[in-house]
Amino acid sequence: MNAPIIDPLQGDFPEVIEEYLEHGCMKCIAFNRRGTLLAAGCNDGSCIIWDFETRGIAKELRDNECMSPITCVSWSKCGHRILVSAADKSLSLWDVMSGKRITRIVLQQTPLQARLHPGSSKPSLCLACPLSCAPMIVDLNTGNTTLLKVSISEISNNGPTSASRNKCADGITSFSPTAACFSKYGNLVYVGNSKGEILVINYINIEVRAVVPIPGGSVVKNIVFSRNGQYILTNSNDRIIRIYENLLPLKDEVRALDELNENLNDLHDVEKLKAVGSKCLTLFREFQDSITKVHWKAPCFSGDGEWVVGGSASKGEHKIYIWDRVGHLVKILEGPKEAIIDLAWHPVRPIVVSVSLNGIVYIWAKDYTENWSAFAPDFKELEENEEYVEREDEFDLIPETEKVKGSDVNEDDEVDIVTVEKDPAFSDSDMSEEELCFLPATPTCDAPEQPDKFVESSSKLMDSNNSGSPLSEEAGPIEHTVNHNSSPVEDDAGGIRIKRKRRPSEKVLELQAEKMKKPSKSSK
Repeated sequence: MNAPIIDPLQGDFPEVIEEYLEHGCMKCIAFNRRGTLLAAGCNDGSCIIWDFETRGIAKELRDNECMSPITCVSWSKCGHRILVSAADKSLSLWDVMSGKRITRIVLQQTPLQARLHPGSSKPSLCLACPLSCAPMIVDLNTGNTTLLKVSISEISNNGPTSASRNKCADGITSFSPTAACFSKYGNLVYVGNSKGEILVINYINIEVRAVVPIPGGSVVKNIVFSRNGQYILTNSNDRIIRIYENLLPLKDEVRALDELNENLNDLHDVEKLKAVGSKCLTLFREFQDSITKVHWKAPCFSGDGEWVVGGSASKGEHKIYIWDRVGHLVKILEGPKEAIIDLAWHPVRPIVVSVSLNGIVYIWAKDYTENWSAFAPDFKELEENEEYVEREDEFDLIPETEKVKGSDVNEDDEVDIVTVEKDPAFSDSDMSEEELCFLPATPTCDAPEQPDKFVESSSKLMDSNNSGSPLSEEAGPIEHTVNHNSSPVEDDAGGIRIKRKRRPSEKVLELQAEKMKKPSKSSK
């Protein structure tokens, strides 16, 4: 769709189901940074990578050691690697271009979520959120895991809580956190716990730097940063989605926290952490359905952070709620009678992708209304035909009016067709390595129908044409008739040509019957 003919007054949010993707039973999805590739984890342990432009399968990552459902997929910043977590407690890191597995680590708990470190093009660290264990930092090179603190009561513990490889210390705390995520550049980890608190943790020394209490104190189920890092979203068990504004600088978060701690030396322990937390995050907006009081599934931001989307967690309905950042509900998308299990907004386009309980991926796009008057300011759209009288020079190659005006364009200027303008949506890109935006797809040709019968029938045709015996002369026309009626193979001057099978007309059938009678009369 051309941007100039789109009505600028329309909201940039999806409205209808444009298409659906189907391959096995898909469970979770994730876009790469540019939105050109879509990864989907399947129920059989495989990971399918779709080319989102052509909507075709570009790569299939399959591990013979993993046959369990995929719980989460995560792209690296450059798109060259992808992390896959499965229900068999495994974490697998893949090279996307070659389709080869780099490493595989087995934890003691099933990782429900796993995120690669966003600050590196080839990350070796990931953040995993197991089923009944504290979030942990996993070194994918060595397999070592380090548990993160999940409550204020643990700040008295000296030093990081380390765990040996594939070992998770269950039962240390009286509750388990439910969500965690990296900050935009991966300097800090934000953890949501079951007491309704957001803990800001420096994962290098496992130190809790700030605490932000959530109103109501309900369990935090999801915690997500916006693409630009300015806002953070939490989904709590009280059925309210909350948006917090990030007050820390994006790249110097650790230094800013050090300064805040120095300025609040008169406070101690919990009071100091909460005071620092009030300088880190401030509540910006709350979203809820005050009528139905539904729980939310996989809430997230749009690519530009202007919209907030959340799926209904109710069984038997496929409803997606879209709010603007001010807090107004602008759209409710209703799909098939299938529950939503995952949701993702395209990084740069007004497209939402949802996964149903049946494993089908639905693509929601905008129903554009074309504004053809945008081609020219004096263009007028007509409701019905009108009589029009053209000017004398209206259809001349060079109208008289243009001859008088002259051109303001200097035809001697060189036009730069090599330099690629920087996309403002990716202005934070400071990577030296090229991003992987597309994968070469190998087209698959359709398999011919019944090739054995084609070869057999063609050989019979050749034998019948080359033989000169009276029996073959009698059988020749009969053999030709049988082949034409039962097989789509026809003898052509250049060889055997496969044609689509068609039903002969009545006249052809009469002629074939006459040819069959002639040999029988001559034999008498």
